[in-house]
Amino acid sequence: MSSRKLLVSLSALTIGLASVAWAGEVENYNSVTAGRLKDPEPSNWLSTRRTYDGQSHSPLREITAENVAGLEEVWHASTGPHQPVTEFAALPAAPAHQAPPLVNDGVMFMSTPDNQVIAYDAASGAEIWRYMWKLPEGLIPLHPTNRGVALYGDKVFFATLDAHLVALDARTGAQLWERTLADWEEGYYMTLAPLVVDGKVMVGVSGGELGVRGFVEASDAETGAQVWKTYTIPEPGQPGSETWTGDTWKHGGGSVWITGTYDAQNDIAYWGVGNGAPWVGSLRPGDNLYTSSTLGLDPETGEIKTHFQYQWNETWDWDETTPPTLINVEEDGAEKELAFKFARNGYLYKFDRGDGQLSFLQGKPYVFQNVFLGLDPETGRPEYDPEHTPVLGVRTDFCPSAWGGRDWPGESYDPELGYAFISVNENHCGSMEGAEVEYEPGVLYLGSGLEMTPSEGAKDHIGAVQAWNIKTMEKVWQVNFKSPNWGPILSTAGGLVFSGGTNDAEFRAFDAKTGEVLWSKRLDGGIVAPPVSFERDGRQYIAVATGWGVDAGRFEDFVDTAWGTDTKTPLGGSLWVFALPG
Repeated sequence: MSSRKLLVSLSALTIGLASVAWAGEVENYNSVTAGRLKDPEPSNWLSTRRTYDGQSHSPLREITAENVAGLEEVWHASTGPHQPVTEFAALPAAPAHQAPPLVNDGVMFMSTPDNQVIAYDAASGAEIWRYMWKLPEGLIPLHPTNRGVALYGDKVFFATLDAHLVALDARTGAQLWERTLADWEEGYYMTLAPLVVDGKVMVGVSGGELGVRGFVEASDAETGAQVWKTYTIPEPGQPGSETWTGDTWKHGGGSVWITGTYDAQNDIAYWGVGNGAPWVGSLRPGDNLYTSSTLGLDPETGEIKTHFQYQWNETWDWDETTPPTLINVEEDGAEKELAFKFARNGYLYKFDRGDGQLSFLQGKPYVFQNVFLGLDPETGRPEYDPEHTPVLGVRTDFCPSAWGGRDWPGESYDPELGYAFISVNENHCGSMEGAEVEYEPGVLYLGSGLEMTPSEGAKDHIGAVQAWNIKTMEKVWQVNFKSPNWGPILSTAGGLVFSGGTNDAEFRAFDAKTGEVLWSKRLDGGIVAPPVSFERDGRQYIAVATGWGVDAGRFEDFVDTAWGTDTKTPLGGSLWVFALPG
């Protein structure tokens, strides 16, 4: 696989040139200002995790633990047209819906895995307009998905699988501008939702498995012109370059494929950085900054203001691209500015961010992990067990596998309870055996194969939803599933937690205090997209998209191979909206 170029056409996924395929118009559109993004109305969901801090929490409380059992479907709609699944035989994975629908005063915006953007009437489901971006002949993405759009002013912004940034008119779906950010033939692509801060549209790139050099780039929202570009792998002479040997930095990976969070109090945008390339760290000696790190960037200039590295010389493919969630808590009689992160490596981290620096406070395993012998209590730097650290020519086992204790699906945080909620996978381990590999543009640059095997306890469960008290760093409850769990989390002020993620295609509401399942509904496909909540005309709604695939499907295939099973999770591909009767 490492010598085969990714040259199967995905162009049939789109129809015609980049265009508005269905053209209506939004009347009386409410422009999304910088102030509204910093303090969104409770009725709206204006960015991927609703607020800059990444809490994925709705302050709406009409739907409660007492009445959620009455939740019923209001509407659902297919986001097609889509390529027939059988025509994806040559793809590394089937496409998946991984985007939250954004809602601005009754207008819903949704992106699809094949780089369409659709505007709906949020209360009725009526389609207003649909935009299609044409992908180039010869492109086949490793991760055929899109994780959402961004709203600012009267525009909708989205990033494409061939590394373009596009701005659309929010009223009509007409393309206003587009710009190429990188060359897809060199392995660059984009799957994340942009982050807009004060008129600057920030995005990062994918492609770590293809030996790219990762970066975050900011563009002017009005013109699309580049404002700044910050590489996640420093070149010689820059801070951190001493952590690379020779020319290994040129194709060192460090991709950025999950939307960052923004600390408005300290004016810092936090971005997570993925694995190094090749996978096995002995092929690139050194700490390899800023792979597997959180970077704190100045949104005005792109300057790196702070960083924290979770794994030095990262060698388990534990991308740490999910940024920390930002919270304010009362401790010792004073309000403290903190952050927390459930790392893919299986540890929960707690940070102080009050002085504009991400300072380590505490780390604690939330799933079984056998690589770290411990964390330095002052710095959080891990000490590794050599028995579980892959090297050249030796097959090495480690837990959890490369998919980690959590993957990309986002957690939520209820500020009233002080609880964080996270979908996890445990009882799985991986193995690697390193080998020399040469870089070739557009070709997998791994230096190892990848295995995943369910471990002891997997027959009891693999997936789970956990609730943690961040102040005390203690787990409050856990609900287990025999299935893996790939469900992003929504919490609400009504005392509820909503999530999908299991291969039975169930969408569930949990009691936030106890974890009891209070309501569930089987949908037309597995759910790996973030749920959202919004209000229209005094009525609270819950919305989520179905669409199983990409790494949820890959992970499931590994479990099937180990157990000799043949799980067939329905693929779905629809947007569902629920509310209480009336």
